[in-house]
Amino acid sequence: MQPTNTDKIDSDLTNNSLRGQLLLAMPGMQDPRFVHAVAFICEHSADGTMGVVINAPSKVTWKEVFSQLELNDISLRGDEPVLVGGPVAQEQGFVLHGRGMQFASTAEVSEEISLTASKDIIESLAAGRGPDDVLLALGYAGWGPGQLEEEIAENAWLTLPASAEILFATPWEKRWQAAAARHGIDLSGIGTQSGHA
Repeated sequence: MQPTNTDKIDSDLTNNSLRGQLLLAMPGMQDPRFVHAVAFICEHSADGTMGVVINAPSKVTWKEVFSQLELNDISLRGDEPVLVGGPVAQEQGFVLHGRGMQFASTAEVSEEISLTASKDIIESLAAGRGPDDVLLALGYAGWGPGQLEEEIAENAWLTLPASAEILFATPWEKRWQAAAARHGIDLSGIGTQSGHA
């Protein structure tokens, strides 16, 4: 019997992978690029970690992305901000979306959330046919082997289970506090003495 993608996701979770989890920057985060950041972890292995920051809007709108790709926009998303997904490869787009639709480079990250980095999903979204639950980010956050684990040990980050509600139904400016509050954590009550990221 062939393993399914769900089997892969389940085995990731049992192998202490942070794939499909949220990273919340602790109040004492020293790296200005990640103050109050919430990142969704798309890949986590011995080779390193890749995540997309989900609460940092850029000055670019969806309309501008569609225009740059010469796509006719009937999406009704035009004025929404594209997010800054992280400091790496900021010229590349990454789309986080609810599972169900497949595109050229779709990877199922968790039971609820997929990641696509191919142009066909942008074309589909511009035409009003893409997934309803969707975030578009430029760039990503990356950590080398063991680097994120070190930062977590230094209390720079808090890891929490992700949910489609936080990613897609919570306004970007409320995601940092909402993700913590969902798990009974009051970030304002946590000290600011943490490690460097």
